[in-house]
Amino acid sequence: MAKESKTELILQGNLYRVLITLSVPIILNSLIQTLYNLVDGLWVSRISSVHFASTAFVWPVNFLFIALGMGISIAGTSLLSQLVGSGDVARAKEYSSQIVAVTMLSSLFFTLAGFILSPYILTLMGAKGELHTLGNIYLRITFLDLPFLFLFFNINSFMHAQGDTITPMVLSGISALINIVLDPIFIFTFNWGIAGAAWATLTSRALLAGVGVMLLFGERNRIRPSFRGFRFDGEIIKEVMAVGLPSSIGQTGASLGFIVLNGFIGSYGTATIAAYAMVNRVTSLVMQPAMGMGSALTAIVGQNMGAQQPERVTEAFVKALRLAIAIGVIGGLILVAFDYPILTFFMQAKDDPTVIDLGLHYLLYVSISMPLMGVFSVFQGLFQGTGHTKYSMAMEVGRLWFVRLPMILFFKHFTNWGPTGIWFSMSFSNLIVCLYGYWIYRGKKWQKRILKTREETSRDRIDLAT
Repeated sequence: MAKESKTELILQGNLYRVLITLSVPIILNSLIQTLYNLVDGLWVSRISSVHFASTAFVWPVNFLFIALGMGISIAGTSLLSQLVGSGDVARAKEYSSQIVAVTMLSSLFFTLAGFILSPYILTLMGAKGELHTLGNIYLRITFLDLPFLFLFFNINSFMHAQGDTITPMVLSGISALINIVLDPIFIFTFNWGIAGAAWATLTSRALLAGVGVMLLFGERNRIRPSFRGFRFDGEIIKEVMAVGLPSSIGQTGASLGFIVLNGFIGSYGTATIAAYAMVNRVTSLVMQPAMGMGSALTAIVGQNMGAQQPERVTEAFVKALRLAIAIGVIGGLILVAFDYPILTFFMQAKDDPTVIDLGLHYLLYVSISMPLMGVFSVFQGLFQGTGHTKYSMAMEVGRLWFVRLPMILFFKHFTNWGPTGIWFSMSFSNLIVCLYGYWIYRGKKWQKRILKTREETSRDRIDLAT
């Protein structure tokens, strides 16, 4: 389907069809991205549960540095989809150039900072001994792939804004296959251990970024960036940051929250960290359909907001919500029914049987809250698509810092629940944040237009000049 007819489908077609058409490639793409961590964890778990726990322990740190790139990507999808929906392709090209330039500069800065600070951050998190050593090896190598990852965020953003969710999926699929092939070679054949898993991921993402650059500047991309006579445009960067910064703050706040959360979980022992990581990887796999629905909704909402069709935005939100809840219910039932074989598949090491016992307990709590995780994703898609990322930021930060972590502290110091206090707090926080999202939705402030028209921008520049 051509990009022009994709835009027509988004603006005029049956919304269930639109949601499924756009979300299926995003879901497959997300599943493929999840495979990076799953495959790494699967092979590393064959060494020992400590190796497996190390990859999970450092994940929030790496994600903390990725947050800015994700924020700019979300801003790109929101703003560019609104411009495409309004038919202003020329202006969308101006925005795309600025977005690529800002993204690449920030990726280089965070790569350098992360590589230098890695051992100190792990020390602050309370990592000691083998957990610190292995975590530092893995984390430092993953920082090196930030420029490639940030570039792929741009590719995703530009393609999704135009309704093309298939191209990023195909690229991710090829990259994941390369990673799957390289993992056992680097880890066991070359005897690189945990470092081999990180180098395999970096290599596959570098190849992915190389192909992505050709597509980014190719004729198929209607909003391809151009750097001929390039100069930074303060007004465009300001708009991108106005939308992207709250999202970045939200992601950063969530990452910091998970770092603190990992510290609490670590206080219960390595087995609890491994169980937590194992279940999270399983549930992230199961929840990809609902998360993909939220990502597809961002582009749908953006284009329809640009086309001045608010009623269609509301209709898309309601239908996405129904689908996400259904997916969450089915996913939760599957996890409860097949809990033991699922967990034993993803935890290959048998050196600590308590990991499986803890994982089974945690999986039950997560399964109950599965529908709420789908609702959370759809609210995120709505607020990001309209450009009101401050609400998605509040949901990200509030869920962790104002609900989950205080509850965990309470259960840790005032009850004898042990790790169960963590599992309950994580599930209950999803309910609270969804109620907050519904309150914002009912208030309708998210319907206010964010993106300025070309005429408004021109007037602002004239006013500044005079």
